[in-house]
Amino acid sequence: MYKKKSINLTLLICSSILILTGCWDRTEVNDLALIMASGIDKGKENNIELSVQVFIPRPAEGGQQSGMSSGASSGQTFVRSAEGETIADAMARLQEELTRKIFWGQNEVLVIGEKLAKEGLSDQIDFWVRHSEPRIRADVFISKGKAKEILEAKPELERDIAQQLREMVKTQIGVKVTVKDLAQMLSSESDAAVLPWVEGLSPSHLGLNKERIPFVNGVAVFKGDKLAGRLNDKATRGILWPRNEMRTGVITISFKNEPGYISLNLLRSHNQLVPTIKNGKWKMRIKTDAGLDVIQNTTNLSLMKPANIKEVEHMAIQEIEDRERLAFTEAQKKLNADIFGFAEAFQREYPEVWKTRKNEWNKIFREVDISFKTNVQIERTGLASGKRNIGETK
Repeated sequence: MYKKKSINLTLLICSSILILTGCWDRTEVNDLALIMASGIDKGKENNIELSVQVFIPRPAEGGQQSGMSSGASSGQTFVRSAEGETIADAMARLQEELTRKIFWGQNEVLVIGEKLAKEGLSDQIDFWVRHSEPRIRADVFISKGKAKEILEAKPELERDIAQQLREMVKTQIGVKVTVKDLAQMLSSESDAAVLPWVEGLSPSHLGLNKERIPFVNGVAVFKGDKLAGRLNDKATRGILWPRNEMRTGVITISFKNEPGYISLNLLRSHNQLVPTIKNGKWKMRIKTDAGLDVIQNTTNLSLMKPANIKEVEHMAIQEIEDRERLAFTEAQKKLNADIFGFAEAFQREYPEVWKTRKNEWNKIFREVDISFKTNVQIERTGLASGKRNIGETK
């Protein structure tokens, strides 16, 4: 009886082993080509050129931690390109050139070349959204010139170009747009989009370094899915306020009859679009509420006096509204691109009117009357009160 039980137990253990899962189909990291950043350009004969920045993991040497380095000096990152009739075709050709399996899970940056952007992005973004491997939360940029050249650049501070571009948009001084965000903007009622514009730092800023270091300089504006133009850094700040994306920044103001400047740091901001349609006139009011902190005062004004605080707040309001007007003039009058989300605001407030007039939006947007209601409160002035002593201040 005991022997029979032992045999049954042995058979049970053996049969259990057969159904246990294992790691027979696992892929080692050393068998992968990790994509850190990618770029797409207009290729030859209407082809698409796909470029990728590949990171090759290597074991630590000399007791130090392994890490990623920029450029070919360490041999751990390099850029490889391939052309195809579509991105999928180019991706397949790229895989043929690499001995390791391409892995897209680490790809956090997508750079699109200027020439390709002018022809349209819908087909390219469609691939990025449909394919299961590339990340839809990757940050998207438009490059001046070829995207491939941006990927080949060697940053000075960050370990690779992908990290440098990510850190730039993480500061939230400019716009931050992912593949998912871009797909939503291209399918929105506004039929317009903005993307951060990246270009090489001019040689006059580089000293003896001959490498062109990429940096974000304003935004690219899209009408539909095609590049319509770009706005400089100052106009870009005016875009962020009505889009409710202003999270950090410094406002510096001056006075006509007072030498020096006062610099204010943004602590908080909230913006609201208030649309109205009255007597056939479409209007949009931009309501802004902001809290500021005085971080430098080189004037002789004492910020201990309520009257001076009110004057500073008034000047800050003018500066914010001037930036917004500059952005609206560029986008509304010159580019006719609703990058502020006005269409969605009118659709929410007047759904029935929108149904009958949405096909006329391109014409209506040019004529929308824009006004501002801005409230600014200086919440902290600091201990210093200007260049003079408190008793001597105005």
